[in-house]
Amino acid sequence: MEHGLAQVLLLLGAAIASFLVCQRLRIPTSLSYLAVGVLLGPPIIGLVEDDGNIHLFAEFGIVFLLFTIGLNYSLPQLHALRGQVLWLGTAQVGLTTLVVGLLAWLLGAHPMAAFAIGAIFAQSSTTLISKQLSDQGEENSPHGRLGTAMSVFQDVTAVPLIVVIPVLGTAVGAAAIGLLIGTALAKAAVATLLVFFLGRWLLRPLFRVVARQRSAEAFTLLVLFVSLSAGSVTEVLGLSLAFGAFLAGMVLGETEFRHQVEATIRPFRDVLLGLFFIGIGMLFEPSALPDVWAWALGGAVVMLASKTLLVAALVRRAGMPLESAWRTGLIVAVGGEFGLALLAISITSGALDQFQSQVAFTAVLFSFILGPLLIRFSGPIARALTPKQRESASEAMAIGVGTESLERHVIICGYGRIGQSVGHILEQQGIAWGAMDLDLAKVRQARQAGEPVFFGDASDPAMLESMGLDRARLVVLSNDDTAASLRVLGLVRARHPRLPVLVRTRDDSQLEALREAGATEIVPETLEAGLMIATHVLDRLHVAPGRILELVEEQRAARYPLLRARFAGEVEGATPAEQLSPVALPPGCNACGKTLQELGLGDGAAAAIVRDGERLLDPAPGTVLAEGDTVVLRGPEDEVARAASLLQGA
Repeated sequence: MEHGLAQVLLLLGAAIASFLVCQRLRIPTSLSYLAVGVLLGPPIIGLVEDDGNIHLFAEFGIVFLLFTIGLNYSLPQLHALRGQVLWLGTAQVGLTTLVVGLLAWLLGAHPMAAFAIGAIFAQSSTTLISKQLSDQGEENSPHGRLGTAMSVFQDVTAVPLIVVIPVLGTAVGAAAIGLLIGTALAKAAVATLLVFFLGRWLLRPLFRVVARQRSAEAFTLLVLFVSLSAGSVTEVLGLSLAFGAFLAGMVLGETEFRHQVEATIRPFRDVLLGLFFIGIGMLFEPSALPDVWAWALGGAVVMLASKTLLVAALVRRAGMPLESAWRTGLIVAVGGEFGLALLAISITSGALDQFQSQVAFTAVLFSFILGPLLIRFSGPIARALTPKQRESASEAMAIGVGTESLERHVIICGYGRIGQSVGHILEQQGIAWGAMDLDLAKVRQARQAGEPVFFGDASDPAMLESMGLDRARLVVLSNDDTAASLRVLGLVRARHPRLPVLVRTRDDSQLEALREAGATEIVPETLEAGLMIATHVLDRLHVAPGRILELVEEQRAARYPLLRARFAGEVEGATPAEQLSPVALPPGCNACGKTLQELGLGDGAAAAIVRDGERLLDPAPGTVLAEGDTVVLRGPEDEVARAASLLQGA
């Protein structure tokens, strides 16, 4: 027990240190975990041995990864992607598997091993691709968006491979392979029907019951129970745990709980995937490097070249400009973390022997090193490969990219009366938006009406990320919970310092706190209501519209000076942040005969002076006070009290 705990602590400490180094060097974090496994594993330092626990946790990491992918690819979403991305993604994986597998077979590999190697090489790293494109500012370019969409869709096409590859390790002969694959696919069909029918019948009502309790603990337990239960169903049928989790994710992806489920499962997924990559790193055999490095380097070149050529040809056929087609191919060429997942399955099932697994593993690592360079210099390389006469103005304008993800959208946190008003106006103007709320009944009604509203907590960073915070153009905090708004502001500002955030608040008591937390604009509900009523009053009194608009803009620009301060009474209970307080000047007072400036009240602290029945608004700093005047002070309670004492003192 002590030895096992020491190994866990060592892995966690090394993972944290490696993670921080890779973050500083802007290297994908999956490489940091691989490095930990390589260095601490038995072949090199030997401080950590896989006694079965690491393998078990790593398998759960793949389970939760497939569960998350299922959430993002429910049946309606797959149907929406049936066009270009579906065709391109499926064709790329299929052709790469065929070409690489055929080449491996010609070089002497068994057909089963050749197929597994082709499937491993067909995957691409979404993490590495999206990070490199973001660093280059090309994530929203035509080639960047299409390359990222294709790499994401590869995760879906890998699901059948998870079903098929374990069968290859137990097959002997073509007849046996065909029989076992057919049996496996039949079992997969049964599992799909079973999970979908039971899921539709049980999962949505079950999640509604738990969500009504508003217990994060119960919700987390339910998510873990559902994902692992679905995996156990497929395992009983002789398939993998991950396949069942994927099916459960697809079922939940159609519900209003999709984003909150993803936010709940993400911490478990990320930690366990880290252990998975550590376990993969431990498979590396440095002693085999002299024998495999040439094969591995050749494999990496084959992977990068074949995927570049195939993707460029497919994208060009789909109507993209030739230069953009080349750039998309160069982006997708890199190997992928999911390829390492398929590698682990291939080793466990016996589809690959020790030499083949080392060649495939090292080839993927080489591609991780070469891939970012290809993405970074994809522009010059594509231009060099593109004859100038082949590009036309019409081709240059063609984008041809479809995506189901929200882009340049507005995120509405809270879908009450204010949030609904904002959402409906945005929809009327054709502006993309998405909202989240913790009121289950409200979310259900909105989703029944076809509105993009999801069950979730806006103060959860993973929930914000699931709503596409990185791609949003604006965030609206429409709840009147100031504490929650401050938490959300902190999360948004930590990742996107310049993203506009509009905050609704009930009154003006927390204006400064919200502004210091990073709110771009703050809309106090009571002050805006007073301003709108005053506007209608002025309009009824035939004040010129231009003057009304000028007054409104002056008040908003100066943070509502005429509206924030008010007389405090006993009925409202709460003391306003800024008060209006009348102070009568008695005979012989300290203020008599002095100007507001001399008394330190020349900065707007005096809202008005009442003299001989007449009211002078916003008196000038040089106004001389006299006995019998009433000075209307404006400001926070303590400052008003001090000024009143100064005015009335003898």
